[in-house]
Amino acid sequence: MYPRLNKLHNCEICPEMTVLEIIHRYRKTEAVFRKYDKQAGTCICCNALFETLEEVAERYNLGLEGLLLELEVVANPGSMDRNKSGFYAI
Repeated sequence: MYPRLNKLHNCEICPEMTVLEIIHRYRKTEAVFRKYDKQAGTCICCNALFETLEEVAERYNLGLEGLLLELEVVANPGSMDRNKSGFYAI
């Protein structure tokens, strides 16, 4: 469904994981979810804790690829490959 997601290197977070699973394993990812609260129009950690990342992205019209990338960068700093422009490649 999301072919570009396969190009992320060393991914440990997947769309089937719940918000709770992600935050439990990678505590610093809570800041990423908080960042998306305004766009979602709600507190994701409060109202979607038991939903999968894919469900959250669809329900609140969030870009799943970008959300996953941001979560991976925070969860595993240094594990993502940066290109010369400083952006992470997907």
